[in-house]
Amino acid sequence: MKQWITDFVNGQKAALDSIPVPGVAQLIEKLQKILAEDRQIFVFGNGGSAMNASHFATDLGKGSSDKLGRRFRVLSLNDNIAWMTALGNDYAYDQIFVRQLMNYARPGDMVLALSVSGNSPNVIKALEWAVANDVHVVALVGAKRGRMAEIAHQTIVIDSTHYGRVEDAQMGICHMLCYAFMENPDLGKL
Repeated sequence: MKQWITDFVNGQKAALDSIPVPGVAQLIEKLQKILAEDRQIFVFGNGGSAMNASHFATDLGKGSSDKLGRRFRVLSLNDNIAWMTALGNDYAYDQIFVRQLMNYARPGDMVLALSVSGNSPNVIKALEWAVANDVHVVALVGAKRGRMAEIAHQTIVIDSTHYGRVEDAQMGICHMLCYAFMENPDLGKL
């Protein structure tokens, strides 16, 4: 068991080491612009990625915003269970994100989608709609990249196919995005 734990930790370190620093820096710059222009950010995913999306929305909307004195307008599309289940029941499960974007998203807004496989049909439908409607799309995916990487304006890839490792590394990215503003409040001054 000790060897398994050591191997797991080493795999986790490798996943974290694969985080592309220039890509994260570019995303922080995009968030600065979104904040300066008072645009909306929509974040979503399935399973563990859904929880990461909710966590990110909380940290950016509360923690980062509190430190800046300006408010990020961020919404996790995973957090309205009644709406998600109504959309899934009345249309199809692949409609649960895109139909929310149809209500909220405007040109110039931003979508941040999280997935390990990069091939979640409900996320893909939402990204396709977003691109067609001039919403900036960022995808955080695992090594398989999937269709999401083909659609997104910016893709950040974690070089692993292990779901836990990719989700942990993606949450690390989400924390970096938030703490960049919490620990460097001058980033909010454009």
